[in-house]
Amino acid sequence: MDLEKWVRPNIWNLKPYSSARDEFKGEASVFLDANENPYNAPYNRYPDPLQWELKKKIAEVKGVKPESIFLGVGSDECIDVLFRAFCEPGIDNVLSVDPTYGMYKVCADINNVEYRAVCLNADFDIDVEALLDRVDEHTKVIFLCSPNNPSGNLLSYSKIERVLDEFDGIVAVDEAYIDFADTPGFLPRLGDYDNLVVMHTFSKAWGSAAARLGMAFASSEMIAIFNKIKYPYNINLLTQQYAMQLLDKKATVREQVEGLKAGRVALREQLSQLPIVRQVYNSDANFLLVRVDDACGIYNYLVDRGVIVRNRHKITLCGNCLRITIGTPAENDILIDLLNKYTR
Repeated sequence: MDLEKWVRPNIWNLKPYSSARDEFKGEASVFLDANENPYNAPYNRYPDPLQWELKKKIAEVKGVKPESIFLGVGSDECIDVLFRAFCEPGIDNVLSVDPTYGMYKVCADINNVEYRAVCLNADFDIDVEALLDRVDEHTKVIFLCSPNNPSGNLLSYSKIERVLDEFDGIVAVDEAYIDFADTPGFLPRLGDYDNLVVMHTFSKAWGSAAARLGMAFASSEMIAIFNKIKYPYNINLLTQQYAMQLLDKKATVREQVEGLKAGRVALREQLSQLPIVRQVYNSDANFLLVRVDDACGIYNYLVDRGVIVRNRHKITLCGNCLRITIGTPAENDILIDLLNKYTR
């Protein structure tokens, strides 16, 4: 891939900010280079701006090279850096599908980049022809969320492959929920596509939404571009230390994920038996999209009783749908008990 063709010229030629920690590599006993307070160690020191120790540990878990990892303040920073790297404000555009994760459009609006959405088919899958028909000379990035939010399903693997093959720009596959699916997703294919960016997160399967730590995986050349753009110390030391400890708990995380997948099966069966439920869609994520008789009425009924789900009634293809996250068995039981008592 001719990366220079796709990167904004000012970003390609950018000389990034060089911090004190960028200029010195190695061991030392006296640090007088960064105007830090000498007291209150270790929090008086700026963290590693490229998070190498953490990236090496992530690389072992994910089966990639550390140089192919970008860490952001949540996946939202990973999404935003794609706009800042590739999209000229007021000129370029990006593509995605509808319905999908709302931050793609928000980031497009913030960066003054045209956002084009192509409706999914009735099975919440990609219409590849319609998607590629919207591509023009100014289309820089295609965002595909798989498993998709709010529908919960994996997008067809072969259709994503076709987009990667036929679009020579950047294809960002957002796999925030991939740990709840029975497929490894596209991360193992990273070496097969120069134009592929895969996004994962610590928020979902790793149970750490409050830590705000997202991951983007791509070629080392593309990651180098992202590192030029990001703020010097975007991932603080506390977050890096927490993530290091969390990665040592892989077995516990796997058990929790399997428990949530089992809970998804049980909750789907219970919801399907309720008279107010019209359809429970297949899900490869940690939530279920549920079509009901009266989404707004049921949503308000649950809110009044302290149970919060997501009302997706106004979203494309999601009329009268609620999105329900898989909770603990006790939380799921409370939900079902309330829904059994619901009357208009």
